[in-house]
Amino acid sequence: MRVAKRRTGSAVHGRFASFDTAPGERGTWDVREAAGKIKTQNVKYYKRFPGDVGSVRGIAEFLREKGPQQTPNGSRLSLRGLQALGFSNLGVSGGFERLHYLLETAWDVEGETLSYSFLKGVDDALAFDTNPLYAVAHESIYCNGGGEPSAWAAETALRGGGTYGFDTSLECDFGEKAPFYFTGEMVFPFMFDEISALRPLKNAANILATKTDWTVLYDADVLNENTVPVACASYTEDAFVDWDLANETAREILGARVWSTSEYMHSGIREDGAVVFSKLLAMVRGDDPMR
Repeated sequence: MRVAKRRTGSAVHGRFASFDTAPGERGTWDVREAAGKIKTQNVKYYKRFPGDVGSVRGIAEFLREKGPQQTPNGSRLSLRGLQALGFSNLGVSGGFERLHYLLETAWDVEGETLSYSFLKGVDDALAFDTNPLYAVAHESIYCNGGGEPSAWAAETALRGGGTYGFDTSLECDFGEKAPFYFTGEMVFPFMFDEISALRPLKNAANILATKTDWTVLYDADVLNENTVPVACASYTEDAFVDWDLANETAREILGARVWSTSEYMHSGIREDGAVVFSKLLAMVRGDDPMR
């Protein structure tokens, strides 16, 4: 959640959430709520590029038969890594095209050798060398007291019976030639074994995943007494933040106004920042009247 604040001394006169609000008191376990949105993005992707159903399955079947392939930076590309290519490509402007063009470069010799260009592209898509803490603390930052650990919530959710077709055995319930689904902006334990930049941080990530003594992040009573104007952009098809949970949080903030739109994805502020910010600013100032 990106926040902008206008201050006079220590007083906050307005607050803007430009890409949805956090899940509030619900915490990390609600990553399960995102699984359906990610499935929707996969369905949309394969509708946009139907030829990629066979292309992606071909790569997946190669990796299943040959095993993980080494990438230029010393990482390994496994079935799970292939699945994770949706990380920064599902649910953002231009992501479908970026993923499709990457898959077009997959082979040197089809069915025999993955290309250097493709493997380099995999490294770039899953690059954590400049921001490793993003991966390490990806789930734990949402822990909201209660004695609950993050406990690799995304892994637990998406391996809970293959509900949404995230099945790297390629034998999910959707048929032999079912699409191979990508995951979204989620961090999994396997990444700390396969991505070279994250290997040294594996123990730290596991310690954080089991930590239970988190302090409370959100006090609903305080939020219910808020006196600062708040405006939030809430994207109905956001694959990164569950729309229902975001709006549930907004309802806990007294005086918060929510602009719900399907015009943008999670990257709305990057796509059309002037329009998004101007809308939120007008809401906070009261120039955009309540309806």
